[in-house]
Amino acid sequence: MGRKRCVGADCSKMAAGCCGVKKQKLSGSPGSGGPGGAGSGVAGAGHCGSDLGIGSSSTVVAGNVNRVNGLGGPGGSSSSYNSTGLSPNLSPGPGSGSGARKMVVSAEMCCFCFDVLYCHLYGYQPPRTPRFTNDPYPLFVTWKIGRDKRLRGCIGTFSAMNLHSGLREYTLTSALKDSRFPPMTRDELPRLFCSVSLLTNFEDVGDYLDWEVGVHGIRIEFFNEKGSKRTATYLPEVAKEQGWDHIQTIDSLLRKGGYKAPITNDFRKTIKLTRYRSEKMTMSYAEYIAHRQHHHYQNGIGHPLPPYNHYS
Repeated sequence: MGRKRCVGADCSKMAAGCCGVKKQKLSGSPGSGGPGGAGSGVAGAGHCGSDLGIGSSSTVVAGNVNRVNGLGGPGGSSSSYNSTGLSPNLSPGPGSGSGARKMVVSAEMCCFCFDVLYCHLYGYQPPRTPRFTNDPYPLFVTWKIGRDKRLRGCIGTFSAMNLHSGLREYTLTSALKDSRFPPMTRDELPRLFCSVSLLTNFEDVGDYLDWEVGVHGIRIEFFNEKGSKRTATYLPEVAKEQGWDHIQTIDSLLRKGGYKAPITNDFRKTIKLTRYRSEKMTMSYAEYIAHRQHHHYQNGIGHPLPPYNHYS
């Protein structure tokens, strides 16, 4: 009903328009703070999750509602980062279809993100270019920490980026520059979980209810009480994890996007909504270390293996 598929350049343009006018960086799972990050309606930085809204730059930070765990994901793709022996939290991500096509996201991408962060924190040369695909995708990198998998950082972009450079950039941006958290430290590495989400199948829909909980991520665009345009987004897993229905999800996004007036059904009908799907992969630091020990000389990393400590 009133669906318009967003493809190629149109999709990039849509993302820039929804997220703001500057370089498009976004964040994607529910957030830990209050409406923080759901700030100014000019630049498109938003928090995905309870903190999701729009921020002052095109960077969107993805938070985790009440710091709830929200990452899982499919695998696939070949590279020097071989997933043999790993047991990441894999499941066909929303939008992946039922085996209709091979997943693009892979465990190798999470390994690469861990390598990038480890090299940065220990002052080593960055890891060499990985062998997985370098096709462009909108993407998010999410970090969680501890047994309860509290959100530790999540930032991404709705503009398609080549995966090699995009994952390098957003690995460090989400780990060090998420304004809701202090920069990560070496001591936190052993307790981290990394998730990579690749966003696909963007569609503009005419009805704000025309999306499926647990399948679609949604991005809304609306005008606040002062007439300023705002945007906010939740990744596909957020609403299901929080136990929300369509209305609760929309209303949460409006609040996190900075809308303070009473929310009526008539106002909800004025929202411009884009739905999308994602492929996701999650890996723990322990799984990363197991992989590194097995493939240390195959992945081009010249520095010593990182120390591994069990959860305290």
